[in-house]
Amino acid sequence: MDRRSGQALVLVAAAAMALTACGDPPGGREAGQAVTPSAESWTETVTPSPPDDTTAPSSSTPSKAPASDTATAMPTYRVSDTATPTSAPSATPSASSRTSRAAFERPSRGGVELPPTGTGPLQGRRVVVDPGHNGVYDARINERQVPAGGGRRKACNTSGTANSAMSEHELTWDVASALAADLQSRGATVWLTRPDDRGVGPCVDERAGIGNRVGADLVVSIHADGNTSASARGFHIITSATMKGGPEAESRSQDLARLVRDEMATTGMPISTYLGRRGIDVRSDIAGVNLSEPPAVMLEMGNMRHPRDAALFADRGWRQKTSAALADAVTSSIGR
Repeated sequence: MDRRSGQALVLVAAAAMALTACGDPPGGREAGQAVTPSAESWTETVTPSPPDDTTAPSSSTPSKAPASDTATAMPTYRVSDTATPTSAPSATPSASSRTSRAAFERPSRGGVELPPTGTGPLQGRRVVVDPGHNGVYDARINERQVPAGGGRRKACNTSGTANSAMSEHELTWDVASALAADLQSRGATVWLTRPDDRGVGPCVDERAGIGNRVGADLVVSIHADGNTSASARGFHIITSATMKGGPEAESRSQDLARLVRDEMATTGMPISTYLGRRGIDVRSDIAGVNLSEPPAVMLEMGNMRHPRDAALFADRGWRQKTSAALADAVTSSIGR
C-alpha cells in the first residue's frame, strides 16, 4: 500500500468506541499511540506542562496545576487502556478526503471533518467538538504567543494538567471522540479540532478559527481542571464576556451553558464548589470562546486533582454518560 492510500484509511479505521492501538513503533504496537498521515514521526517525550489556557488569572491557588504535581493519591488508570479510539472516529472514506494535511502539522491546523452517520434532529447542523489541549508538550510551539481576544495574547497551547493516573489530553480525547460519534449518529457534521491524541496544537486561536471558518452552529470545548485545593471539586462551564460573534453569540452561549450544566448535573459529578456561579464562570481571558463567532462554551468536567472527581473520570460508564449528556445539550440547543 502506498503512503497516500495509507493516509486515506487512517480516519476510516477507527470505530467510534473501539480500541485503536495505532502506530507501529519498533517492537510492536503500544496502546495510546495513533497513526498520522504525516511522514513526520511523533517522537517527543511527554513532559510536564505549565498551567494551561484555562488557568484563572487572579487566583491565589492555580486552577490548573502543572502535570508534574502528583501528590494526590489517585486510582490506577489510564484512558488509553480502555476501548476508545486514538484517531478520529469516522464511518466513510469521505472524512479523510476532507482532512487537510495541515491537521497533522505542528501546530495542527484545520481540524478533521466527520460526516453524519445517521439521520435525526441534528441533520444539516455543524458542530465543532474541541478535545482540549495537545497530545504532547512541545515548548518550541507552546511558548509561541497567539491572539486571545480583547487585545490579549497568550501561549499557543499545552498538554494540559494531569494526575498520577491520567493526563487531561487523554481524558478530553476520550470524551470528545464519543461525543463526536453520538452527534454524527444524530445527523450532524462534526469537526474535531485535532485529529488524534499524539499531535501538537492547534493553538487556542486556531481552535476558535475552525468553528468560524466552517460556519458552525455551535462549539463545545472539553477540558478538566487541575486545582490543588483539597475542597475544590465538581464541573463548571466557562463562557466569554466578550465574543467575536457579539451579543447574540454571547446570549446563545449562556443558553448553551445552562443546558450543559443541567445535563452534566445528571452524571453524578457535582457542580463546582470553587468556581463560577451555579456552575457557569464568565471570563474574558479564554481565547477559544473569546474569538468564536458561533455560540461556544468550555466545559471543565471536574477537578483531576480531587480523588472523588478522579474516580469518576476513571469510570468508563461515567465518561459515556458525560458524552451522552453533552450530545443531549447540543440537541436541545440546535436540534430540529
